[in-house]
Amino acid sequence: MKMQQLVVGALIAGIACAPSWAYEGGPVANGGTIEGTVKLQGTAPTPKEVEVTKDKQVCAVTKKYEEHLLVGKDSGIKNAVVMITNITKGKPMEAGKVTLDQKGCQYIPHVLAFPAGTTVEIKNDDGILHNIHSFSKVNPPFNRAQPKFKKVIEEKFDKPEIFEVRCDAHGWMNGWFAVQDNPYYAVTDDMGHFKLTDVPAGDYELKVWQEKLGEKTQKVTVPAGGDVKANFDLAAK
Repeated sequence: MKMQQLVVGALIAGIACAPSWAYEGGPVANGGTIEGTVKLQGTAPTPKEVEVTKDKQVCAVTKKYEEHLLVGKDSGIKNAVVMITNITKGKPMEAGKVTLDQKGCQYIPHVLAFPAGTTVEIKNDDGILHNIHSFSKVNPPFNRAQPKFKKVIEEKFDKPEIFEVRCDAHGWMNGWFAVQDNPYYAVTDDMGHFKLTDVPAGDYELKVWQEKLGEKTQKVTVPAGGDVKANFDLAAK
């Protein structure tokens, strides 16, 4: 009886700790592609220069600008995250290690997207004290000092969530982690372009997220072996 109670208790605990999402990865036969751009509707703002107030011998070597909304040629928006929100089966989701660098008192990349279960390797290449502070709500938040002798620290993220990270030592430093529940996501390049490959045929909801302009969704249908164009226009605020 006691053993049965222990087994039941373990099962309940496992269910309670299990993620609310489930994704099954495997081979995709005759998959399709979703490709497009994320563009700004309206006038692109001029990036505001950031005042460097500390550790100028390192941080002020190059000028710093806000990265909240970077708009390139033909109004393409950089660093937007495009993702499929309602897919449960497709190509393998491989969680391993990804890197966030602190270089020149900036986070590189500004937006880091990766699958749940991934360990983020946080590097300090500046030779000064940094402090990385997460504002996660689903994943446990952390606030860790990273002095110059601690070149690398690691944090693992097991649940899907998009959240900001900041450096408490240098107030202008901020970035974003986009933890995903499936492998169908992309961060837009300098031209606002994205591409999702090996998508099983089906009907999907495609969502874009941008830190300043918010979210927008659209429906897409992917034919077997076909290519789908999906563009987003986000209104300036």
